[in-house]
Amino acid sequence: MKVLMINGSPRANGNTFTALKEMEKVFGENGVETEIVTVGNKEIRGCIACATCAERGKCVFDDIVNETAEKFKEADGLVIASPVYYASANGTLISFLDRLFYSAHFDKSMKVGASVAVARRAGTTATFDELNKYFTIASMPIASSNYWNEVHGRAKGEAVNDEEGMQTLRMLARNMTFLMKSIELGKEKYGLPEKEEKTWTHFVR
Repeated sequence: MKVLMINGSPRANGNTFTALKEMEKVFGENGVETEIVTVGNKEIRGCIACATCAERGKCVFDDIVNETAEKFKEADGLVIASPVYYASANGTLISFLDRLFYSAHFDKSMKVGASVAVARRAGTTATFDELNKYFTIASMPIASSNYWNEVHGRAKGEAVNDEEGMQTLRMLARNMTFLMKSIELGKEKYGLPEKEEKTWTHFVR
């Protein structure tokens, strides 16, 4: 099993990275391979709705989004972690995720998703909700923990002092591992849920 972990912080080794490393330890203990991809410090423009990806099967802007899409395709789970600035996720991360989920046309259903918000004080639940929406539009089950997946810290490395936050992340990694393995067994026995061709409607008609 493999989990792809997205670090949405511009600080490659900051508290968001610290949060991911806490989960990575648990994944390793349970035989799950991981890879952390840092995107928050990259120059990533937003989606322009050109629909070129429908023809090419990848985004027209050939950058880290297309590189990560190939890794996402092979992964069993995806963890998205973001620092909280103005009660929302890092804008660079959102641009990355918009393009990743829109342009990568492979089947994402039953890949397990988990989001993590890291803040000095507040805005974590709004960010948590914002990130989870990417999973729910792609038929991806969401892993949960014993609290909302949030960690607090301001100075570099301070997140390790949030004992409850670190425990929440360890529980999240264990639950995510169990869910991924359970889904794999389910696919072997029952296959994937039946799909229907997407019906597109507009509010004006």
